[in-house]
Amino acid sequence: MDRLDTMRVFVAVAEETGFAPAARRLSMSPPAVTRAISALEERIGTRLLQRSTRVVRLTEAGARFLADCKRILGEIEEAEASAAGSHAELRGQIGVTAPVTFGRMFVAPAVFDFLARHPRVSARTLLVDRVVDMLDEGLDVAVRIAHLPDSSLSAIRVGSVRLVVCASPDYLAARGAPGTPADLGRLDTIALSQAASPAEWSFASGGRVEKVLPPSQLLVNTADVAIAAAVAGRGLARVLSYQAGPELRAGRLRIVLPAFEPPPVPVHVVHPEGRRAAARVRAFVDFLVERLRSETWLS
Repeated sequence: MDRLDTMRVFVAVAEETGFAPAARRLSMSPPAVTRAISALEERIGTRLLQRSTRVVRLTEAGARFLADCKRILGEIEEAEASAAGSHAELRGQIGVTAPVTFGRMFVAPAVFDFLARHPRVSARTLLVDRVVDMLDEGLDVAVRIAHLPDSSLSAIRVGSVRLVVCASPDYLAARGAPGTPADLGRLDTIALSQAASPAEWSFASGGRVEKVLPPSQLLVNTADVAIAAAVAGRGLARVLSYQAGPELRAGRLRIVLPAFEPPPVPVHVVHPEGRRAAARVRAFVDFLVERLRSETWLS
């Protein structure tokens, strides 16, 4: 097996997180896949994969090697396509991750439209409310809603979202709208937290941070449930502006305390390889950036 074929085997094992599924994907026998990886590690002189009885994971060296393999194989694919006169036709798989609600509302529709334009491209999405290690998960593109630390990732800012407090018009008519964060003490709130107890709400007030722990009868762990509770009149919810966007536009919710909101949270499209990425990844990044910058949820 030549070096390029061995690289393809390694990429398949890394992406499938196992020798048997990689063998099925490549139409090879599992022992042949195992021999190819062992020979590769022996030639390089370092372990690329950590094996256990249930899962295969990349080592730090393996993660770096995976990125290089994908780049090299992508460049070869493009070179062959160009020589065949089909350079304009994108092909191959892209892996995309985003927060669950944001991904459902904005990223998934963009993926659908991109695939419709490029029928030889396939996509894998991972929508989770946690920061994903892109190299470890074999992903090409991520949407991050956060202030990003310095890293080797290429990041393109597409806008920002607000952290808003909202309630139904009927609730506000019956109980009154709060004028300051201190007024939350007399109102019902819906706590949103992954922990077993509510978290404080932070506000910007006169150049300083003001923290309030409002009373709450209901604690939920997902934004969609908090929004549904607010629409049902159970009190005030605090969520990101895009999460409540449909209910705000329909008039089923109203934003309160806008003057006390903390600074907006930036939204970035990130990818590991910059302009060295495969053509399909660069094309999707450009497509996604343009799509997201056109959305009305951006502030």
